[in-house]
Amino acid sequence: MNPNLESLKAELVDLLGDLAVSDEAATLDRASADGSYLSPVISEQLPLGRADLVAYPPTAELIAATVAAAVRHGIPVTPRGKGTGNYGQAIPMAGGLVVDTSKARTLHEVGDGYLVADAGATMITLEQAANKAGQQLLMYPSTAQSTLGGFVSGGSGGTGSIKNGMLHTGFVQELWVVHGTGDGELVHVTGADADPYIHNYGTAGIIARLKVSLEPLQDWRAFYASFPAFLGALSVIREFADLDPTPRLVSADLPTLAEALPADPAIPAGRASLRAILDAQTLDAAQKLVEDAGGRVEDVREGAPASMKLSMISYNHPIEWLQKAYPGTYFHVEVSGDALVDRIDEVHAVYDGGMLHIEAQRGRPIGMLAGRYTSADDVYAGFAKLEALGVGYHNPHQWFVDFEPERTAALAATTDPHGLLNPGKLVGAALDTGSQTADLPA
Repeated sequence: MNPNLESLKAELVDLLGDLAVSDEAATLDRASADGSYLSPVISEQLPLGRADLVAYPPTAELIAATVAAAVRHGIPVTPRGKGTGNYGQAIPMAGGLVVDTSKARTLHEVGDGYLVADAGATMITLEQAANKAGQQLLMYPSTAQSTLGGFVSGGSGGTGSIKNGMLHTGFVQELWVVHGTGDGELVHVTGADADPYIHNYGTAGIIARLKVSLEPLQDWRAFYASFPAFLGALSVIREFADLDPTPRLVSADLPTLAEALPADPAIPAGRASLRAILDAQTLDAAQKLVEDAGGRVEDVREGAPASMKLSMISYNHPIEWLQKAYPGTYFHVEVSGDALVDRIDEVHAVYDGGMLHIEAQRGRPIGMLAGRYTSADDVYAGFAKLEALGVGYHNPHQWFVDFEPERTAALAATTDPHGLLNPGKLVGAALDTGSQTADLPA
C-alpha cells in the first residue's frame, strides 16, 4: 500500500473505527464487483479494477468526511450501495477507496408526500415505512433490496414508472451530496439543481442523503395470467398500461423466458406469462382483457409481499434467470417502441435465438431483448437493425455516464476538480456509446 493509502487508512480508522475500514483481500474483491456478469461483453474484460481500501460510514455526515479524507490524500473514490448495478458503474477502475454507503440507512422523516433518508436505506425498508404512513414510493427498482442512493445514482426507473415516469421526472425532491473538493460539506441541492446528480454514478458528486416523493397508498394485487402464445400477451400489453387506476407494473415473457423464472404454479410451463401489479379496482377489466385475447387468469394474490415478489421478476431479472438456466448462452439489449408489439417477429430475428421480455409503459412499451451471445461485434451489429425497425435501444454493455454526459462533465469540472470521483466513468462520455434512448428503467 502506498504511503497516501496508509495514511488515509489510519485517518479513516480514527474516524469510523477498526470494523468500518478494511483492506482484507476478500473484502476488496467483494467491493470491486457488481452485476457486470449480466453482460458477456463486459465479463470478457473483467477485472476492470480492484479497490485498495473499503470504508463503511454509517451516516451521511460520515460519508462526507470519508470522501473528504480520500480527496485530501489524492485517493480515487468509488461510491457503492448494495452492488446490484448491472454494468460496471460501481467497479473502482482506478483502485483507491470504495465508500460502501449501505450502513448509512437512517430514515429521518416520513411526511406528507415525501420521506428523507440516508443513501444506504434500502428501497424495501422505505416502501414499508411509507406504507405504515398510508403512502407508497412513486417507484422502486426491481431489485428492491437496492439502496436509495444507489438507485438514484445508477438507476433509471422501475416499478411505478408506468404512471410516474423516470427518476428525473419528479421522484427526487432534494439531495445532500458530497463534492470532490476535500471540504467534507454536505451540499444541499433542490429541484432542478438536484437533477444533474441523478444517474451519473457519483462522478459529479456522491449522494449521501435524499428527499424523495411519496403518493397515497393503493390497494395492490399481484395478477398472473398466461396465454398459449406470446402474441396473446403482446396484444394486450398497451391496453394494460391504460387501465385506470394505472398499474404499478406489467411484464410479459415468452414460454422459454417464463420457464426460466423461479417455479410458480401461476407461471405454467409451455405458456407465455403476463404478470402485473394492479389496483384492485381494475381486476375485472384486466380479466376481460386477458380472456378476450385468448388467455386465462392464473392467480390473484393480495398483500405487499406478493406484489414485491412479482416486482422482483421484472425488468432485467428474467434475463438474469435465463442466464442462470443457460449459462454462457445469452446477452440482452434494452429496447423500446411500438415495433416491439407491431413488428415482433422482425425484432426477434435481429439476434439468433431472439426473445423479448416486455414491460408496459404509457405511450410505448419497453423491454429487454435477449439473444445468443457469440461476440461483442455481433451484439453491436444488431443496433443498426433495431434502429431500422424503429426500435429505440440502449447499449448496456458499457459503463460510461450516458444520460446528459456533457452536462455531467461540465458539472464535474467544478465539483470534482481533481478527477477523483468514480474515475473511468466519464472517459469518452461525450462520445456515442451506442444508445438511441437512455430513458429506460434499469
